Amino acid sequence: MSTIRPDSKFRKMLGVPRTRRARETGEPKIDSKAVEFVLRVGRALHQYGTPAHRLEEVLEEMTRRFNMEAHFFSTPTSIMAAFGPLGDQRSYLVRVEPGDVNLGLMSDVDEIVTRVLAGELTTARGLELIEEIERAPQRYPAWLETLCWVTSAAAAGIMFGGGWREMWIAGLSGLGIGLLTLLAARSPTVNRIFVALSAFIASFVGGAMAVVADGASVFIPMVAGLIVLLPGLTLTVALTELATRNLAAGAARLTLALMILLEMAFGVAVGLRLAEMIFGSPPQMTTVGLSFGVAAVALVVASISFTVLLRARFADVGWILGAAALAYIGTRHGTLWLGSEVGVFIAALVVGVASNAFARFFDRPASIVMVPGILLLVPGSVGFRSVSRLLERDVVGGLETAFVMTLVAASLVAGLLVANLLLPPRKAL
Repeated sequence: MSTIRPDSKFRKMLGVPRTRRARETGEPKIDSKAVEFVLRVGRALHQYGTPAHRLEEVLEEMTRRFNMEAHFFSTPTSIMAAFGPLGDQRSYLVRVEPGDVNLGLMSDVDEIVTRVLAGELTTARGLELIEEIERAPQRYPAWLETLCWVTSAAAAGIMFGGGWREMWIAGLSGLGIGLLTLLAARSPTVNRIFVALSAFIASFVGGAMAVVADGASVFIPMVAGLIVLLPGLTLTVALTELATRNLAAGAARLTLALMILLEMAFGVAVGLRLAEMIFGSPPQMTTVGLSFGVAAVALVVASISFTVLLRARFADVGWILGAAALAYIGTRHGTLWLGSEVGVFIAALVVGVASNAFARFFDRPASIVMVPGILLLVPGSVGFRSVSRLLERDVVGGLETAFVMTLVAASLVAGLLVANLLLPPRKAL
């Protein structure tokens, strides 16, 4: 009786040599602690807002340093990993809930990974430190985060061309959304509809106060109040993932960005309608922006607020201020040179080069500088306006604005990719 297994028969028929296990070929055995460390790092970075292409590069670099063969596949809700040669792999699936951007914890994890790869820490000690990070309390107290919702919205109201009235209305919207975040943290039900409720608050406050304040803009305070929630960063990351051939992650994240826009549009439609029923229709007024000096002060306030809302280390506030200034100045000059849509390319290029330089010289994640800069370029606000027009049955205007949104997002992605070409980062993060 033949002892050859069926799979061996097929291997002989196809001329495929028999795969030998690691113990037969003398290949290094897979270190279970190293595997656990890699997966825990991947889960942590995923939760803290790392894009798929950067996450996979980080994990692949780690496994190379651990002398392991591995393959990774990341989506916005999971990480799939396979360790070992193709004929003798061990596969893992890590289910991850998409989290908010947390630049401080991302930086903490990056430091642990750097020390482990340098041999300063064992993988076991690295695992302990990551567990401590995951159990640590919030970096900033809840009252401070609520205050920063107010100040970030008020500052954005000025930077978007509004006046004093728009600033106060945007700050009031930010206060409502900040208080809602406290409720959403305690109630999973509220958290599921947080975006729609936030859009409702911003639109209702904007519509009501535009009438009460006698002619203030409705759109500027509304977008300023939602500045942190707008899916501009999500949209940019999605297109970047698609451009780097991470098709599954990019398509899923792009769908998420569109869903956020739809949720916001629904909340805005209800909020504006309710405000109109109670207070009447707001007059159509043209706002006059404030001086450059006031805008500069608003930029500083916005940078400090973003430091807290993005949960970055407060010691990084200077770098975040620099990124915001580069984005703001780059957008202004880029608009003068190339127009309002393509001019964003200049701003993204400048921010991208600056973030890569920061990563190279200080051996820290480029996201610390890049994310706040991209946040101010807000292609999400253009998409928000597009969906709002479609809800108002202005199909032509909505499609036109949607095209502008796509062009702005593409300009952002092109600027970041060219920045990586001009000054390649030394590390994936």
